[in-house]
This record gives sequence, C-alpha cells and structure tokens, in this order.
Amino acid sequence: MIEIKEVSTRAQRKTFVNFPLKLYKGNPYFVPPLYADEMQLFRKNYHYYETCEAVYYLAYRDGTVVGRISGILQKTSNEKWGQKRVRFTRFDCIDDKEVAAALFGAVEDWARSKGMEEVVGPLGFSDLEREGLLIEGFDELSTFEEQYNYPYYQALIEGLGYEKEVDWLEHKLYAPAQPDPRIKELREKLIQRYDLHMSDAKTTRAFIKKYKDRFFEMYDATYDQIYQAVPFTETMKKQLIKNFRLIINIKYVALLLDKDENPVCFGLCFPSIAKAVQKSNGHLTPLTVLRILKAVQKPEVIDLALVGVLPNYRGISIVMVDELLRMLTSGTAQHLETLLNLEDNYNIHNLWKNFESVQHKRRRSYVKKV
Repeated sequence: MIEIKEVSTRAQRKTFVNFPLKLYKGNPYFVPPLYADEMQLFRKNYHYYETCEAVYYLAYRDGTVVGRISGILQKTSNEKWGQKRVRFTRFDCIDDKEVAAALFGAVEDWARSKGMEEVVGPLGFSDLEREGLLIEGFDELSTFEEQYNYPYYQALIEGLGYEKEVDWLEHKLYAPAQPDPRIKELREKLIQRYDLHMSDAKTTRAFIKKYKDRFFEMYDATYDQIYQAVPFTETMKKQLIKNFRLIINIKYVALLLDKDENPVCFGLCFPSIAKAVQKSNGHLTPLTVLRILKAVQKPEVIDLALVGVLPNYRGISIVMVDELLRMLTSGTAQHLETLLNLEDNYNIHNLWKNFESVQHKRRRSYVKKV
C-alpha cells in the first residue's frame, strides 16, 4: 500500500530534496540542481511565493520513500492565459504505476480543492526553472539548467491520462567547417541600417549594474507569448541575478543596443557547470566552487539559455548568430547547447541552420483535465 504525506517537517524537506540524488545515484547523465537552492523552496519568503502557492508530497511504501512530487498554483500565469491550472514539477519515483498514480492523485486532489480544472507539466514556477519531461536523449549529459529523468517516466505519466501539450527540442551547435562569409557582411549592413551597437560592458558586474532592469523588460517583451511564460516581479529579478551571478561570464553574453542604449536583441549563454556539480550532488563545497570557477573561465560546453529579439527588429537575428559563432571559435568550448526551443518555433530553428546542428533531445509538457 502506498502512503502519501505532505511535506511539513525539516526531516521530510531533506528527504524530498535528497530523493532524486538517491534515485539517480551512479547515473552518468543526471545533473543535480544546487542543494541549497532546492532547500529554499520551503522558506515562507521564497521569492516565487509572491505570486504562487505550492505543495510538496512524498510517497511511502512500508516506511520507505519511493517517490515525490510538487504542485504549483501559478496565479499570474492563470490570470495571463485565462486558465485554471496547477503545474506539477519535481516528479520522481521508482518504476511503479501504483506509486505514480498515488503521487499524481494527490496533486490532482489539491488542484480540485483550489478550484482548478487542469494539471499541466512538468513546469516550474517560471520558464527559467527546469521544465519538460525528457522523452528523447537519455544517453546525453543533462544540462545544469534542465532536469534528467528515466525513460519509464513517460509511460507512467501517459498511463495516468496525461496528453502532450507541447514539445521542446534541444540541439548541439558546432561551428561549421566553412563559415558563410555573408553572415558578417549582413551583420554590418544591419547594424548600420538600424544604428545599432553591441554592449561595451567589460565585466559581469558592470553589465548587471547597467542593464539588469532593461534586460528583464526586454525579456518580458520578447517572451510574452511563449508557452506559459510569466512576467517577473522585482523580488524575482533580484533573486535570479543573485543565482546566476556566479556562472555569468561576460564573454558569453551578447547584447545589441539601439542608439539610445535600449536593448533590442540578446543572447545569454552560461558556461556549462554540469560536470562541476555532479560530483558533489549539488552541494557547494569549496572544491565544487573551484570546479565551477574553472568551468566558467574555460568552458567545454556553452549553454545557450536565452535568445530574444524585439518584434520590430526580427531581421537582425543574424547578428546574434555571428556572436554565437564568435563564442564557439574564440575560446575553449566544443559546442553550444540550445536548451529548450518549442518545436513550432521555426524562427529559432532556422537560425540553427547556420551551424553544424544535431537535435539530440526532446522534452514534453503534458496536460490533463481534472
């Protein structure tokens, strides 16, 4: 018999965060989130709780933890998109239909108690959190920004009546053997035509100080109609800057500005720290910090976290392609990882045709009426 318990004690919080570390122990493709970041979920002043409610469950069989799940009521998202939804996230369990049914049943009951009509996911508090169920690419190292899961998760979730809502594709991008010389020519013509220039910030500190507010304004504008996207509150902005400050390297940030210093196009890349955090299970030990700093300065892989272009400047995307090629050819990186691109986002997929591209992962968001 499966017993579901809502997480309420400090011991249960640790168990909730530790469960995937045990489930994926020895798996060479799993990359944990930072342990301290996950423990912040249980703080009453966690920055997302300004606009969200959340619940956390553990599944027990004979006193042993065999699964976990979280439900999120993202109020801003529901208001924006005109929906009555609860998101599920942080689902992990053994390969057992009974365990999965009990966990999802708990989230579905909670959703109904809140007057909601659908459960959707895996989705986090925002689209800068880990999202999407991995359904292709199980023999690929996960990125730090996204979650790995076992292949059997798909059958468990679909067996409970969840259906595909959207898929995301992920690519590896390599510098082409023969770069197209027209890219640089077109770049210069577009920059001159629109009177644009690249940010001249020389350090991460200078970049954040000068552009942090305008960056988020542009992010909200360019991602406004992206699947389930929500705008950021001031508290969220401050916390995200704090979280990402350690892994930002100004060499892998591209920001295109108009003559009034307003951002019109950006590419935010993070040196991959996946291998750096694997060995410590996400704990920030002194040795882990050293590994992260080394990865940030001399990355083997660059994670292409965010690309955005204001609607009035869509034609200048080729400038960002040239910047990404610069990142690939001027440092130690072997390739770029694109992270999640919606499968029907043809504008972004067309950009990747300028690289040697390999589509190596697919993720899915599911929905079910409750």
